Amino acid sequence: MRSFFYLQKTTKGDFMGRMFTFRLVYIFSYNLFQFCGHTWILANTIARFLTFGQDALADTFYSVGFVMSLCQLLSILELFHIADGIEKARLIPRFFQVMEKNLLLILVIKLEEIQSKPVVCLQFFLWNVLDLLRYPHELLCVMEKPSIAMLWTRYTLWIPLYVLSVANEGLTIYQALPYIEQTASFCSTMTPHVHLPLVLMLYLPVLSLGASVTVWQLLKERQNHLEKWNKMKRK
Repeated sequence: MRSFFYLQKTTKGDFMGRMFTFRLVYIFSYNLFQFCGHTWILANTIARFLTFGQDALADTFYSVGFVMSLCQLLSILELFHIADGIEKARLIPRFFQVMEKNLLLILVIKLEEIQSKPVVCLQFFLWNVLDLLRYPHELLCVMEKPSIAMLWTRYTLWIPLYVLSVANEGLTIYQALPYIEQTASFCSTMTPHVHLPLVLMLYLPVLSLGASVTVWQLLKERQNHLEKWNKMKRK
């Protein structure tokens, strides 16, 4: 009887150990993939700009749009990571960050006229810089080797860059409105009760409000992380 209970306990422990290892491997692989993807996008964008100058801005979307779309689509998984407890972060700010990026990306994909605008190139650049500030920090946390330099960079430089990114998102939507207005008559025949330009105009104040809440939450998160680091340093 004792051997049976010992075997049952050991089997359960092995199973939990395998699950724990799987979760670690998964979250490490996810963060590594995102880090490599955004590194490739940023390197490609900078290399093209240094080679072709301002002419490279026009076809930035065609060069890196697929990889950017893949990375942003996979970022939806982060909401499940937080809900499941694999990643320790606040759900509401991350939800807004993920959704605003994907909504704008869908808008850019649908409007070919806006894809060659400089604001799109700038938006991709800001998104990649923001993600390259975040994913290395996440990788170090998974490996249990946190760095105070990465922690400070992640929660200090990230916030003003995020504000600049949201402002550019609003500018991108504003520049897209004339092109959406041209297709509004066709869309009204398909969906007579939805006026897309009006919806986007109403979305702009929602974007500002959501960004304000996100920044407030990120400031609280930054304070908590730095306080925990100081306590660990004192010990």
